[in-house]
Amino acid sequence: MLSKNDRCILAELQRDSRLTMQELADKVGMSSSAVWRRVKSLEQEGIIDRYAVIVNPKKAGFGLASIVHVSLARHEQTHVDHFVREVLRHPEVLECFATSGEADFHLRVVVEDIDAYNVFLDDFIFRLPGVSQVRSNIVLKEIKADIALPLK
Repeated sequence: MLSKNDRCILAELQRDSRLTMQELADKVGMSSSAVWRRVKSLEQEGIIDRYAVIVNPKKAGFGLASIVHVSLARHEQTHVDHFVREVLRHPEVLECFATSGEADFHLRVVVEDIDAYNVFLDDFIFRLPGVSQVRSNIVLKEIKADIALPLK
């Protein structure tokens, strides 16, 4: 269970992970040594998984985003394992969720343009064994794209 101080530290780090320990301490009302110990503990416990830079996809040349719904013909473990292994190898797949409902997997994919998306589908998704149906929803406008957890 996270303490109130841990939640404050995590909320501030989610806003700006480049804060110095002193800046973080000032924001959460603790000493820098206490904050440093808490941050190290949160890292060791795996609560802080990693630090990252958020890149604007469009400004970096990735003009097309799609949500891809993939259904497998049969849920043979070999097909599922192969699908997961291959998805993990493709950097254009930013997220992949195994879900209940109509589709077995939902992927968030970013590529440069529609031509690159066609290549992604033709050369990758459509060639995977066990895939029975693929539906794409092209993202027209991003309304909200946040990765920060609602720590209160």
